[in-house]
Amino acid sequence: MRWTRRLAARPDATLLSERDLAENGSPENGSSENGRPSPEAPHAVVVGAGLGGLASAIRLGARGFRVTVLERLGQPGGRARVFEQDGFTFDAGPTVVTAPFLFEELWKLCGKELADDVELREVSPFYRIRFDDGSSFDYTGDPEAMRREVARFSPEDVTGYEQFFEKSKEIFEVGFEELGHVPFSRLRDMLKIVPAMAALGSHRSVYGLVSKYIDDPKLRKVFSFHPLLVGGNPFSVTSIYALIAFLERKWRVWYAMGGTGALVKGMADLVTEELGGTIRTGAEVEEILLADAPQSQAVGNARATGVRLTGGERVGADLVVSNADVGFTYKHLLPEAARTRWTDERVDGLRQSMSLFVWYFGTDRTYDDVAHHTILLGPRYEALLNDIFHEKTLADDFSLYLHRPTRTDPSMAPGGHDAFYVLSPVPHLESGIDWRTEAEPYRRKVSRYLSETVLPGLEAHLVTSRMLTPQDFRDDYLSLKGAAFGPEPVLTQSAYFRPHNASEDVEHLYFAGAGTHPGAGIPGVLSTARVLDTVVPEPATFRTEKSPS
Repeated sequence: MRWTRRLAARPDATLLSERDLAENGSPENGSSENGRPSPEAPHAVVVGAGLGGLASAIRLGARGFRVTVLERLGQPGGRARVFEQDGFTFDAGPTVVTAPFLFEELWKLCGKELADDVELREVSPFYRIRFDDGSSFDYTGDPEAMRREVARFSPEDVTGYEQFFEKSKEIFEVGFEELGHVPFSRLRDMLKIVPAMAALGSHRSVYGLVSKYIDDPKLRKVFSFHPLLVGGNPFSVTSIYALIAFLERKWRVWYAMGGTGALVKGMADLVTEELGGTIRTGAEVEEILLADAPQSQAVGNARATGVRLTGGERVGADLVVSNADVGFTYKHLLPEAARTRWTDERVDGLRQSMSLFVWYFGTDRTYDDVAHHTILLGPRYEALLNDIFHEKTLADDFSLYLHRPTRTDPSMAPGGHDAFYVLSPVPHLESGIDWRTEAEPYRRKVSRYLSETVLPGLEAHLVTSRMLTPQDFRDDYLSLKGAAFGPEPVLTQSAYFRPHNASEDVEHLYFAGAGTHPGAGIPGVLSTARVLDTVVPEPATFRTEKSPS
């Protein structure tokens, strides 16, 4: 089935119609007649080819910038990269595609349709949530079906469930539709929204908000787990993240046929084939190059003028967008002398999200009763999350997310086989856990649990296996403390209090990805690139400041 949902109209977005592109090329005067930036156009270097970096490159290219994307790994995608093993294809990272209009916008900017390159299929149920006692809840986008599921567990909570979704809608309309693409570069920007946030009850946690409307302990878990998808503890993150519930109902949950990697490939092709940009893999940035900035600038006295790669090559630029971890960028790609706001001490003080243990595996049989997305909740909820986020200990029990893409797309595995990955939220590396010795025992424990619950006889049917640990998040993705989602999305690290999309220390340095506003998750990361449309000046601004490239 082809996805044909109409692009959501956004009055603030820089969208191009096919007629605009055919008649005028890209919207800025740096474009050539074929719609690609001219050789004289200002040059943007994007550090990192994750979803945020690729989306930034597309938006900048469509505005008339020449774009070069530099990726240290051997392929684009970042956390969304793909690997093949023993005939199986595995998405390494995000698999829950929501708000697909954010992808559609990128294709529209290039005069194309997403459906021409990528087929999205709706997933139903969105999630099957299995409780420790063996009961399960099918979470869908159908309001009537959801009312029946709620009533099956607790008839007296149906009214409260409906009230919760009304509140989720209110929060969504402000938190996502009005503010998700707005930069919070100034404190007064934040102060303007304080009354609205207070009225929405943002002082509550997500779990606290759910508990206001719903009494049943199981249903409280069902409607409060979403912050874990963006690295947050439901018991401590602001209730603004309850908007995810309505976001999923509004735009549904989708799967890209061929995996999330199909979206990555499509975005990379937009950069190179449609916009004439360059993507270089195996190109590790060692330093962001700086020059003195005019003293009148509101940011520091340094200006980004390009990057230096590990082999010594210099790539000049008029602006640099870092899709790398924000803390890593400040601490390791910029000299401390250039950082008056984001000092090492401040970077080290960021409260990082939890990490993940991820096990990718394939079986020589299929498990037809297993849904596309399954959440397996263990015997503890709040206490387990406290162990992960606060005590930073590796508990004996766990809760898991199980992804079975072959439920929707059999091509991800050889015939008669199933492809899976299972992830377990675990503490980041501040815990001191040595995953070189802990990974295999932990994998065996997870495997036993899956065998006893939803995948009987699993070990006997394994034909391929691979693991990703917090140490890999640190080493492969250069994530501080091996955190999986960047800074934890607590209120004091959100909006104005999150690292800004435009650097506060270095002129012409910008950020995209999970570490900046609005944050992690596919919609959040794509929205960080959307914010750049606002904070990056028009190409003509850079013409008098040309740097060699």
